[in-house]
Amino acid sequence: MAVTISDIAREAGVSQATVSRVLNKSGYVKEETREKILEVMKRLNYSPSAIARSLSTNRTNTIGVVVPDINNPFFGEVIKGISEVADKHGLNIILCDTDESIQKEVKALKVLKEQRIQGVIITPSSAEDEFNSEYLNVLENIGIPVVLIDGHVKYSNFSGVFADNIKGAFDGVEALIKNGHKKIAIITGRMNSRPAQDRLLGYKKALAMNNIPVEDKYIFIGDYKQSGGYNITKNILKMEDRPTAIFVSSNMMTLGCVQALMEEKIKIPEDMAVIGFDNVEILNIAGLNISYINGPNKEMGKKGMELLLNILNNKDNGETKTIILPTELVLNGSEKKISFTDKS
Repeated sequence: MAVTISDIAREAGVSQATVSRVLNKSGYVKEETREKILEVMKRLNYSPSAIARSLSTNRTNTIGVVVPDINNPFFGEVIKGISEVADKHGLNIILCDTDESIQKEVKALKVLKEQRIQGVIITPSSAEDEFNSEYLNVLENIGIPVVLIDGHVKYSNFSGVFADNIKGAFDGVEALIKNGHKKIAIITGRMNSRPAQDRLLGYKKALAMNNIPVEDKYIFIGDYKQSGGYNITKNILKMEDRPTAIFVSSNMMTLGCVQALMEEKIKIPEDMAVIGFDNVEILNIAGLNISYINGPNKEMGKKGMELLLNILNNKDNGETKTIILPTELVLNGSEKKISFTDKS
C-alpha cells in the first residue's frame, strides 16, 4: 500500500498540515521537526506526487500560457523558452490559442483559473478596436500571478518581457537608408498593438534621423497575417510613385510580401528591397535569404518564465519588473540597392 501524508504525520508525531508545509516549502517549521519529517519520508521511501502537492496547496503544478496565434513561428519559439525553464522546475503547461480574440482570451483565463493553475504567461491579443474592460477585470482579479510577453495591457501594472521593437525597426530601416533607399514603405501590425506602435515609431525615427520626410502614403496598416502582407504588397506595387524598399513588421507578413513580389515577377533586391521582422525559415529553405530583425523570441519565453517563478517564490519583492531584450539586425543581401536608377 502506498505511503500517505497521514502515515508520515503519524510516524513523525506531527500534524498533516506540518508535513504539507515541509513538502511545499511553505510556512514556518522548526528545523528539528523538518529534519525528523524528512528522515521519516526517506525511511518509508515516500515520494510526493504532483497530485498530492496540488491537493495540499489547492494549486496544480501547472501554469497557463495564452497566445494569439499558435501557427505563428514567433510563438513557437516563445513557448519553447517557457517550456525549457518550466521543465527544469517540474511545472506543466496548459497552452491556450485565442485566435487573436479578446473574447477568447477572457474565456481562456476563466477556464485556467478553474484549473487551479499557479500562474499565467500571456501575450495579449490586439484584435479589437476598443479595449475590453471585462478583459482587464478578469486579469486584475484572476488571483494568480500574470506575466506579459511582448504585449502590453492598458491601465494595468503587470511584470513583463519585451523586445526592443523601436530599436529593431530603427536598425532595419536605417540599413535600407544606408543602401540608398529613401522611398521606404512599412507594413505595420495592428496599430492598437504595442509592438506595432513601437516598430512604426522606430521606422519614423530612422527616417527623421536621416532627414527623410515621413509620408503617410508609404505607411500601410497590416494585421500580422500572411494574407495581410500579401494584399498590401499587391497594392504597393500598383502605386505610381511606389517605394524602392519595404520594411515588414512581422514574419508572417514578410512571407506574404515575398509571395506577392514573386507572383508579380519582382526580383529581390534588384527590383524591390525587403527587410522583415523575425526570421522566416521557409524562405531560407527556398533559397530566398531575406534580411531581418532577429527578435529574442525564445529568450523572452525563458525570461518570462523566470519572472513568473520569482513571483511564485516571493523573490520579486512585490515590485513590477519590465525586461527589455535587444534585437539583432541580420543582413542577407535583400536590403541592397542594385539596379535602381532613381536615387531620389
